[in-house]
Amino acid sequence: MTTIDDVARRAGVSASTVSYALSGKRTISAATRLRVEKAIADLGYTPHAGARALASARTNVLALMAPLRPDVDVSVIMQFVTGVVTKARSHDYDVLLLTQEDAAGLSRVASGMVDGLILMDVEAQDPRIPVVTTLRQPTILIGLPEDSRGISCVDFDFDAAARMAVRHLRGLGHRNLALLGPPPAVLERHTTYADRLFTGYRAQCAADGLEPVIEATGTSHAAALAALDAVLTRSPGLTGLVVHNEAALASVVSGLRDHGRHVGEDVAVLALCPAYVAESQPIPITSIDIPALTIGEVAVEMLLERMAAPHATETRLLAPTLHERQSTFPLQPPAPTGR
Repeated sequence: MTTIDDVARRAGVSASTVSYALSGKRTISAATRLRVEKAIADLGYTPHAGARALASARTNVLALMAPLRPDVDVSVIMQFVTGVVTKARSHDYDVLLLTQEDAAGLSRVASGMVDGLILMDVEAQDPRIPVVTTLRQPTILIGLPEDSRGISCVDFDFDAAARMAVRHLRGLGHRNLALLGPPPAVLERHTTYADRLFTGYRAQCAADGLEPVIEATGTSHAAALAALDAVLTRSPGLTGLVVHNEAALASVVSGLRDHGRHVGEDVAVLALCPAYVAESQPIPITSIDIPALTIGEVAVEMLLERMAAPHATETRLLAPTLHERQSTFPLQPPAPTGR
């Protein structure tokens, strides 16, 4: 097996110079670096990962904690994961995926296994935050806790998205609106995206003089239909529906049909979800796209920035964008009745 000494002899330099060329720990001349690189290529040398980590104090591995709870939509979670992994690989980093929610796992992987951490599914008072504030590695939260001091965060602006949804439907003439939101367990944990979504929805309804009808929605077909039934009972004149529950969206669309309500004709439906979810429904749904892939990519870029400047912190909220499709329509005022 080719060793670092073999590379050094081939390049006519010391083994330590080869190590410096690999780790970038010290500056070497361009000519020397070229000789080392040629020797590595000629001999097919692959540095041992552990030795490279010791030499550079880096592992070139990032940790991503994405708890896979029963109430999450795994397909959407994987969009975030894909964004993280692809961006990390473009910077020559691998990603260690942690799917548990145990905060103790953070200390375990941070003991020399990874260079930085990204945490998803952030709660208002997340029990993982006290742990990550003690670690030497920087951490990025995909989410916005109540107290983010000292930690950098990135997320979609759910408050602004909910306000945009209400304004869009209200602008089309709809006044009887409802929101089918995330599952009850998400609300009980105070996962912050849901809290911000509801805050924005209520605030915009209040600003427009509308009643903020809201129903938590489970992910199963039966749970989605039960939530829809509850909304239609509370608001029988419903003409505008906002849905933020990707797993329940198809059930909601079919449930409306079973109630004799036709999406795009009798009920305007607007979803907060990734574009592919909205476009895959029987009738393409007007949506405020949640850019899960982009958020994952931005999280990696921010983490690399924190690795270079550990004491800097920031919060980035990605602005919402609405894509109008066939599921929303202007509500015509009722024709005046004759005397």
